[in-house]
Amino acid sequence: MATLVPVDTSKGHRPGLPVPKRPAPRAQTVGVWIVLLGLLAVGVWSFIELDVTFSALATGLQNAADFVSRMFPLDFPPVGELVSLTLETLAIVTIATVLAVILSLPVALLAASSTTPSRWASGPARVFIVVMRAIPDLVLAIIFFRMFGLGAFPGILAMGLHSIGMVGKLYADAIEELDRGPMEALRAAGASRTQQIMSGVLPALMPQIIATALHRFDINLRTSVILGYVGVGGIGLAMSHALNTMNYQRGMALALVVLVLCIVVELISGAIRTALLGRDRGRRRGPLGLLDRLSEGWATRPTRTHEVQRTSSGAIRVSPPWGADRIRRFLGLTVTLLIVAAAVIGVDADAGTFFMGLMDAPRTIALFFPPSDGGLFDTLLDGMIVTVQIGFASTLVGVVLAIPIGSLAARNVAPNRGTATFFRTFIVFVRAFPELILAIIFIVMMGLGPVPGVLALGIGSVGLLGKLVADSLEETDVRVQDAVRANGATRLQVYGAATLRQVLPAFVAHVLYQLDVNVRSATLLGIVGAGGIGYYLLEAQRVLQFQTVTYIILMILAVVLVLEGISAWVRRVVI
Repeated sequence: MATLVPVDTSKGHRPGLPVPKRPAPRAQTVGVWIVLLGLLAVGVWSFIELDVTFSALATGLQNAADFVSRMFPLDFPPVGELVSLTLETLAIVTIATVLAVILSLPVALLAASSTTPSRWASGPARVFIVVMRAIPDLVLAIIFFRMFGLGAFPGILAMGLHSIGMVGKLYADAIEELDRGPMEALRAAGASRTQQIMSGVLPALMPQIIATALHRFDINLRTSVILGYVGVGGIGLAMSHALNTMNYQRGMALALVVLVLCIVVELISGAIRTALLGRDRGRRRGPLGLLDRLSEGWATRPTRTHEVQRTSSGAIRVSPPWGADRIRRFLGLTVTLLIVAAAVIGVDADAGTFFMGLMDAPRTIALFFPPSDGGLFDTLLDGMIVTVQIGFASTLVGVVLAIPIGSLAARNVAPNRGTATFFRTFIVFVRAFPELILAIIFIVMMGLGPVPGVLALGIGSVGLLGKLVADSLEETDVRVQDAVRANGATRLQVYGAATLRQVLPAFVAHVLYQLDVNVRSATLLGIVGAGGIGYYLLEAQRVLQFQTVTYIILMILAVVLVLEGISAWVRRVVI
């Protein structure tokens, strides 16, 4: 009779046998953690090197009372002027976003592996997306101002082209995740590549197209404030004039208008994106739930069905019936086209100026070459180092603030629903506040230098990073948490042992993405005196040293591409 050997299931091995060793970590994994520890060390060093101390913060708080006394009472422009500025800003942002979508779609189709005609087309398309994402929109605006002069065109083109970096990448990734069955069926039926894309890709991609466009609209709205400092019209230009003349009552009144506008746009676009992409956790409560209910039906997700649809006469239907859903979609498309048409009319752009700028483009571009440091290499290098330090230090501040705030905003981590709702609302508020306005406030309170830039970007990071943290925590497997809780673990132990460990790879990806964003944003904040290379970029443009502008652009591009490469490698290994 066979003898049964008892198995020690608690240890996972049989008595008398050697204990299996844990597999040694892969070399890539070790390398990733060394890189991450190195990035953390750079962040701590940057925080110390820039002298972000409690004494500096205390000095700023002491000056806050003086700033508030100069800010109030707020001086709002006349209603007619304010409405005109608001509509001009919205028109510029709308056209820029539409331009980004129009340009991003063909680029994404070339970049996606499932729709590209060849790998030789996919590679350059991916490179173009990365380059457009790496070049700040402020830099593009400076170039286009030289080509087209003052007006709406430079801002529209700058935001539109820079948006390809994000919109094109998201579209390409979404295309690769689509079911390839419809395309293969159309190909088998003899459809051309264009017919395959029009019938097999774009209909399924439409929710992602609209949702990404709305998200980019939010970002472009905040960017328009920054571009106001280089001449783009709207509220940003008016605010820059007021603050440059130390008219804080008017400047902060316009900043409040921008804040309210960003919050309203964020809530509306968020509700529409939720309706398009779905919400697994149900409809939200309160004001956010009201927006969800209003968006339902106007932007519905397409339903997949393989059933043959027939008309009343029995013929096979080749188009959807004119039911309530199709009428709502038709009305939505009509309203969208009317808004875009009104925006084109509202910016009052001169087509003749645009074509003259294009004709003069070769001569204008020649002014920017060959790149030259203008004898300021050491100064520019120091400015670039300060910009990188601001990006790292602000990311460190953002991580320290965003992890607890984002955790309390997650419904499966927060002690109750009210706490989660409060911190979700707080994140929306912070996310809607443009970093430029925060930087201006801190500069007035603390003086010129990199510290205001660190604080502005650090607080601004809470908006994006806190949202990503909360969403990642809510997407964890609750069964693991329930198992740990069933063994008597406290809430904090469940969070550390089950919840946090599940999302650690996602956390790493989110932090690296925020670092990439903050380094680019640090470049832009230099135009208002927050330190770094942005100040020298704006000065070179003002004194018409365009070759130095190109040199600075190349410096920024090199740093951003290095960080982009490190982030992509780490995310690929960790995730």
